[in-house]
Amino acid sequence: MSACEKPQGPNAGLTPSRRSVLIGAVAGALAPQMAVAAGAGSVTNAPESDTLDQRRPFHGEHQPGIVTPRPAAGLVAAFDVLAQNRAGLQRLLRTLTERSAFLMAGGTPPALDPKFPAADSGILGPVVTPDNLTITTSFGASLFDERFGLQDLKPRHLTRMASFPNDALKEEFCHGDLLLQFSSNTPDTNIHALRDIVKNTPDSLLLRWKQEGSVPVRQPDPGKPKQSARNFLGFRDGSANPDASDAELMKRIVWVQPGGGEHAWATGGSYQVVRLIRNFVERWDRTPLQEQQTIIGRQKASGAPLEGGEGEADVPHFANDPEGKTTPLDAHIRLANPRDAEAQKHLILRRPFNYSNGVSKSNQMDMGLLFIAYQADLEQGFIAVQNRLNGESLEEYIKPFGGGYFFALPGVKDDQDYLGRALLDMAATHA
Repeated sequence: MSACEKPQGPNAGLTPSRRSVLIGAVAGALAPQMAVAAGAGSVTNAPESDTLDQRRPFHGEHQPGIVTPRPAAGLVAAFDVLAQNRAGLQRLLRTLTERSAFLMAGGTPPALDPKFPAADSGILGPVVTPDNLTITTSFGASLFDERFGLQDLKPRHLTRMASFPNDALKEEFCHGDLLLQFSSNTPDTNIHALRDIVKNTPDSLLLRWKQEGSVPVRQPDPGKPKQSARNFLGFRDGSANPDASDAELMKRIVWVQPGGGEHAWATGGSYQVVRLIRNFVERWDRTPLQEQQTIIGRQKASGAPLEGGEGEADVPHFANDPEGKTTPLDAHIRLANPRDAEAQKHLILRRPFNYSNGVSKSNQMDMGLLFIAYQADLEQGFIAVQNRLNGESLEEYIKPFGGGYFFALPGVKDDQDYLGRALLDMAATHA
């Protein structure tokens, strides 16, 4: 071989065997990059989660989804009941019981003749995963009418939600004969459950309005106190919420007890308040932090009260600030709960979600709070608290526009029971 025929370049002089080793090493080094390139088309792969098999019990003295820890996604849907008599209402309630129990447990829907509609929408795949789902059924005041002979059995305090001074209620987003609350780890699980129930009740329910919501998910922080989720104003929502794991406290605050002027069928149920509250986030985001904090009465970052606290769970000492120099007298937390003996009579259990509905007609972000609260006495609970809040400084930044008052039914005790059975049995004896 002449000089001009000698191998040139970085591999010059390598024997065939050494050249093979080098090529193999280069290929090995490039393999991860090639895999990444090859995987570029996998952006549509489904996200994965190890919580899809989480499930909550359906049967019990109380319905799930009330004192159940709140997951990341929520949805409420209000309906008009199309049933014309008590037998039709009973059929609806049995169907709701059956579908709720299946959806919360998960399972494989039956395979039907493909010439007919499928048993399931399929949006979760061929197997329905429970995904921590709870479904809570509640009645509105309008259900207790002559259609079903329930006029004399309405819960004592249940009424149609009236407008408060700062409200701008829109009829198309208010009230309803029946309300379903869905909560789960993911929005699609809630949507799947809603569609399942609508599919199975075509002659019994007519969807009136619905609202989806979510709460921010936090990274676990072992060894440190749990924190309330933040709302779209950036503050923690639920800092002074009663402890839902305290059964005796829940008996006093949330669950209707025997006696007290309520019908026997209502024992174990709870009054539910749903409020759709728009937040004027553009205006809020341009408000100085100090002003935001005095409006709410808490530090934005930590959640600690302005008066006498370093952490979110600390109790504010309003007695040390009688003139409101630190925490203004019209601060939200001071009006909502003055921390005195009288305030103990008006505690409620909040279970809210944030909502975002796109853009308003005025080209502003349409977002806010899907407020949900439970209490044993509607008048002593939410209504009393809201009357204290009328005129608060926060009203400049919020506008309630929808929702309603409902009564969450007692729980379904076993496989032989169904939602509302005690009510319908009592109605039959009164007929």
